Amino acid sequence: MTGAPTQLMNDALQLLQNLIVIPSFSKEEQQTAACIMHWLKAKGIETKRCGNNVYARNLHFDEHKPVILLNSHHDTVKPNPGYTRDPFQAVINDGRLYGLGSNDAGASLVCLISVFTAYYARTDLPFNLVLAATAEEEISGSGGIELLLQDTAFREYTAYAQGLESQSWSAIVGEPTLMQLAVAERGLLVIDAYAKGVAGHAARQEGVNALYQAMDDINTLRAYHFDKVSPLLGPVQVNVTSIETSNKQHNVVPADCRFTIDVRVNELYSLEEVLHILQQQVQSRLQARSLRLRPTSISDQHPLVQAGMRTGAKPYGSPTTSDKALMPFPALKMGPGDSARSHMADEFIFIDDLQKGIDGYHALLQNIIAYE
Repeated sequence: MTGAPTQLMNDALQLLQNLIVIPSFSKEEQQTAACIMHWLKAKGIETKRCGNNVYARNLHFDEHKPVILLNSHHDTVKPNPGYTRDPFQAVINDGRLYGLGSNDAGASLVCLISVFTAYYARTDLPFNLVLAATAEEEISGSGGIELLLQDTAFREYTAYAQGLESQSWSAIVGEPTLMQLAVAERGLLVIDAYAKGVAGHAARQEGVNALYQAMDDINTLRAYHFDKVSPLLGPVQVNVTSIETSNKQHNVVPADCRFTIDVRVNELYSLEEVLHILQQQVQSRLQARSLRLRPTSISDQHPLVQAGMRTGAKPYGSPTTSDKALMPFPALKMGPGDSARSHMADEFIFIDDLQKGIDGYHALLQNIIAYE
């Protein structure tokens, strides 16, 4: 698959252009889901849908073999105000394809689809391949990969047995990583903090100022350092990002104060541990909005990682979260494009990156086959 542009690469480019021109904001991916289904069916691939998630399995699926899930998303964020180009025009200029979602994560998605079509009818695979083009990744929504993995029809079609996932399933999650191996990923913990005081008249120095209590706690959080520092992701990062009281009168001591804490958690802690540790440091009451977006890691001895390293790709820790956080089995994040370009104005992907993506995914799978 290396060398001059292949038919797979041309197919990937055409599909990506088709997707770019269709708005597909999170929860509004109906038309891109239909486009992907039409594309796969035109290739003779049986395709199914769950909500706005599209999935397929290889032709010679054998439920006794392990499964490699090829997953990426087809939803996008909304274009930021800095765009100087039409975000829904798939324009090629100077070796670049411009358009919303081209880099994050359209290039990864179409490269995975192209490789899946190339492997679809092979009879010599020591594993099964399941393709999943999913929705709502950009908002970590419940209608994306999480919905798909819970869907009865998907489970039956792919022999996905709850409780056995870690034994028989693994995933390649397509996101822009410059085709390097994101083996660890930060989790996200958003905490609502509530400081309670006693209202009083400011002129008479009455009451207990909840705002001051919150400020004391914020200073404590600012100075606190978690003990475990990851060699891949560094320390847990804690930032207070907003604060407010319900009081709008200048002469009343506020009885309550709410502030928000954004915590980026390395793979050495669970979200529950982090919440418990922080609660011990402060007087304010802490409540997690969600415990879904967990930190993840995949062993460097896992066949996916070993195969990737044999191709020359390097493992690293990713500061960003993805659908990898919602998968209860080992997952490797890897794809063409640069994460630094995600969500930027005038988003683009280098045309050559599509070939690199296809070649990289192909080499990884071939390395697994060769070492079985």
